[in-house]
Amino acid sequence: MLRSVPTWFVAPLALALGFAVADVTGVRPLGGIVLFLGALWCGLVWRADRGLPIALTLVAVFLAGFALSHPLGDEIGAWPSVAVISLAVGTVVWAVVGRPTRMARS
Repeated sequence: MLRSVPTWFVAPLALALGFAVADVTGVRPLGGIVLFLGALWCGLVWRADRGLPIALTLVAVFLAGFALSHPLGDEIGAWPSVAVISLAVGTVVWAVVGRPTRMARS
């Protein structure tokens, strides 16, 4: 059942939820656990569906988004930064693995 949830939805949700958990609880490692579990689950699905190179690339996009959210947060605020980065990561994941493929004409 979990595999039917699209990773273009889970990856940005993990970023936003990880920040929310850290923000609400004041315990950053709890947010890190959410981020880790989201990235792990997505990475395993990407590896099974598309292979290791795509999985590593998308995990790198996820991690780069997380890293970029910090300096962006200094400029536009924490929650707006999380929203922008989550949207960007979700868009990249959708473009790589979530977009419907066209059937070849016979």
